[in-house]
Amino acid sequence: MRILITGSAGFIGFHLARALLEEGCDVLGFDNFNDYYDVSLKEARNAVLQGYAGFESIRGDISDYVAIKSSVQRYKPDRVCHLAAQAGVRYSVDHPFIYQETNVKGHLNILEACRHAKIDRLVYASSSSVYGGNTKIPFHEKDGVDRPVSLYAATKKACELMSYTYATLYGLQTIGLRFFSVYGPWGRPDMAYWLFAEAMINNKPIKVFNNGDMHRDFTYIDDIISGVKSALTANQLEVYEIFNLGGGASERLTDFIDLISKFLGVSPEIEMLPMQPGDVYKTYADISLARCKLGYSPEVPLDQGLAHFAAWFKSFYAIE
Repeated sequence: MRILITGSAGFIGFHLARALLEEGCDVLGFDNFNDYYDVSLKEARNAVLQGYAGFESIRGDISDYVAIKSSVQRYKPDRVCHLAAQAGVRYSVDHPFIYQETNVKGHLNILEACRHAKIDRLVYASSSSVYGGNTKIPFHEKDGVDRPVSLYAATKKACELMSYTYATLYGLQTIGLRFFSVYGPWGRPDMAYWLFAEAMINNKPIKVFNNGDMHRDFTYIDDIISGVKSALTANQLEVYEIFNLGGGASERLTDFIDLISKFLGVSPEIEMLPMQPGDVYKTYADISLARCKLGYSPEVPLDQGLAHFAAWFKSFYAIE
């Protein structure tokens, strides 16, 4: 298969591209290498992908319709996996227009490019953040998602709505994946687990919000990738689908911190802070639909996943 992946230099995009390349697929990576976080990390991921004969990289922005349309038309992919987006719940509070430009306009550009190129299936990243402050646990795909508590979440819901429109109007098959707190090697430096590890290694206090009373459905990257690959290839999916991809459990943030501390061999100094705007108290995915239709079955427990991350983190930064 030939797969076009937007956000190929990002965390999930990189892992997906590498997994597909190792299975013999051809991959066109599309990424703008922006400076939201350390560009050198994105370059390092891309350098790994460049080592595969089936990989081609394009530096472009999804908000540029001409660039994405021409890439889709030239490459003629069998599937498109749209993972590029402006991430970050808290960042969206102070930088709203970036989210409008990248997440909303960018997603519309992808939909239009796929429609005109008659792409067979578009798989795209949504987010658990669309569930907002829902208190019904675990979150199911049929739960209401019309009360987002951050602009980031609102843009992700907008992407789902636009995808539904293109599925019903044009028959473009769109498969949305609501990711839950993805972590692992080659991760994102703006995510909590990375910030915790970095602070611990540098003997700085770690900031823990809501005084540590937070719960997250942490999902190891390999499990996420298995779900994304299934979404790209599974048979008998509807023209419009939404799936939760989570670890299937909700872990206490303080337990998460204890495990990182254990695997890094550092005792952290903790600074307790109140809940931040846009944050939610608890996330927990009902993954029964993904199990049924995608054969999705997360296998990596939190302690094993964090051990892998800590080992990679120390190796990548040459920490003794």
